[in-house]
Amino acid sequence: MYTNIKRSVLFLSVIFMLSVHQVLAKSGLPDFTEMVKEYSPAVVNISTRQTQAGKTIIGGHELMMPELGEGHPLNDMLRKFFGEQFEIPDFTDRDSRSLGSGFIISDDGYILTNHHVVETGDEVLVRLTDRREFKAKVIGSDKDSDIAVIKIDAEDLPTVKLGKAADLEVGEWVLAIGTPFGFDHSVTAGIVSAKGRNLPSDNYVPFIQTDVAINPGNSGGPLFNLDGEVVGVNSQIYSRSGGFMGLSFSIPIELAMNVAEQIKSHGQVARGYLGVLIQDVTHELAESFGMKIPSGALVSRVMPDSPAAEAGLQAGDVILKFNKQPVERSAQLPPLVGASAIDKPAQLLILRNGREQTVQVNLSRLPGKQTQQAAHSPSEKNAISEDRVGLQIRLSEDPKGVLVEKVSPGAGSLAGIEKGDVIIMVNNQQINSVKDYQTIIDNAEPGRSLAFLVQRDGGAVFIPVRMPLK
Repeated sequence: MYTNIKRSVLFLSVIFMLSVHQVLAKSGLPDFTEMVKEYSPAVVNISTRQTQAGKTIIGGHELMMPELGEGHPLNDMLRKFFGEQFEIPDFTDRDSRSLGSGFIISDDGYILTNHHVVETGDEVLVRLTDRREFKAKVIGSDKDSDIAVIKIDAEDLPTVKLGKAADLEVGEWVLAIGTPFGFDHSVTAGIVSAKGRNLPSDNYVPFIQTDVAINPGNSGGPLFNLDGEVVGVNSQIYSRSGGFMGLSFSIPIELAMNVAEQIKSHGQVARGYLGVLIQDVTHELAESFGMKIPSGALVSRVMPDSPAAEAGLQAGDVILKFNKQPVERSAQLPPLVGASAIDKPAQLLILRNGREQTVQVNLSRLPGKQTQQAAHSPSEKNAISEDRVGLQIRLSEDPKGVLVEKVSPGAGSLAGIEKGDVIIMVNNQQINSVKDYQTIIDNAEPGRSLAFLVQRDGGAVFIPVRMPLK
């Protein structure tokens, strides 16, 4: 009887496992096993070695010292002079290592990884799945895109297959292979959470956001789609604890390979430059510009002697398309411009004074980072008393407009106007005098939003101000 019970239990267990297998198969959950077997050998572990100078301690203070060796006569002289306060410099722990990941893009040894993985190393080491180790040469690195190309001296290496991040759909399954915390070839999976994410410190990368578990050490590793194609380079996580919290960001492979090819061909990366400061179009600003739906990149300032200035772009223009690609938010424009060809015409669809028009502009090369100059102190004359939005102003001649001298409770303070702001334009009308400003404000319809172009700390921004009902 006992034997019969065991057989029954075994039979039910088998039926249960088969049922679970059938449920999983019908659920459509992906099986990554074959993909991992095929492409994992092309993923590498990257470590860097940075030589540190030896330190000696004299009188409780650390001093940097050259490596003299245990029997060097200078050690005896220092010991006699300082006595017990002198300690021979310790060179036994001279290397600091950082771990990251990368993947092989050509069988002759070219590897793609992150800039921040290799930027501080004096020596870059690459370890393959078969445990072979190589010293790698850094071919080039680009901080703005966080992409680096390194090369090892080897042949007939396994490589990844490249796909298109543009074809990814939100909700699609993706997989990452990397070296989190030094654990080689760890595999994690998740879905695409969003596309075209722009982070504050990365204006030229439209990141792929996923919920794939990415941790320190995954940086530089590949992000695969279900076809086994690399669609991104794992780069960053958003975390308050330093560990994975469900927000991971990858660089689209098209952008990464464009940067890699420029590095291999020219040793550096050239980006297109338009020469405008931009911001999002809010609902209030859309109302003031006569737009039904807020969309596009609002030009708040045109830089002097820039391609935008030569093409005739103006503050208040709303860029709706760049080379026929829709620009729904301002953050979408810099990556499009940066990836465009230099000294070749680009086509912009803009909205100006309620009408759409096309503008041709020849992009130049992005110049080095420049610090913005603060506005010069404006002259103080032609002051007026507090206006209907709660502002007290004076004429400003450099930049041309009116200087806000006082902000009282009212529509202006609620909108975010601050003392020291210079109002340059209101509803696309240039402010050349206090009278210009006062006429626009006095004639504005109650409850209507007006777009104030404000210069603040050398920058410019549009602020919507809703006129009071009384």
